[in-house]
Amino acid sequence: MATMVCVLMSMSPACAATLAPANKSEIDALLMVLKASGCQFNRNGAWYSSQDAQAHLARKLDYLVNKNAVASSEQFIERAATRSSVTGQAYTVRCGEESSVPSSVWLARELNILRTLPAKALKLD
Repeated sequence: MATMVCVLMSMSPACAATLAPANKSEIDALLMVLKASGCQFNRNGAWYSSQDAQAHLARKLDYLVNKNAVASSEQFIERAATRSSVTGQAYTVRCGEESSVPSSVWLARELNILRTLPAKALKLD
């Protein structure tokens, strides 16, 4: 029950989360992958470049960090990178001629790839 309350009140100080430097580095690396991908990012019915998507999600990350509302890459994806906080519409990613996929799926896949790389390659240490 307490977990559900924290989910429903994720901005509550009682459920606040602190983003450790290693987790911040991992999210930053994920955002760099997005920026470098050349994929398009659909937000609220409009397609944006990967650079614009990275900038938008970085702003959302900063907001969550300032509110102590994110503690992991998974929470970042769930709370900032899955849907519009204004309209509730899901974000999607389209790379080249491939069909678009939910941003949560694309980002989770890229996060798993990042986690298989040596930390030095990502400068996470």
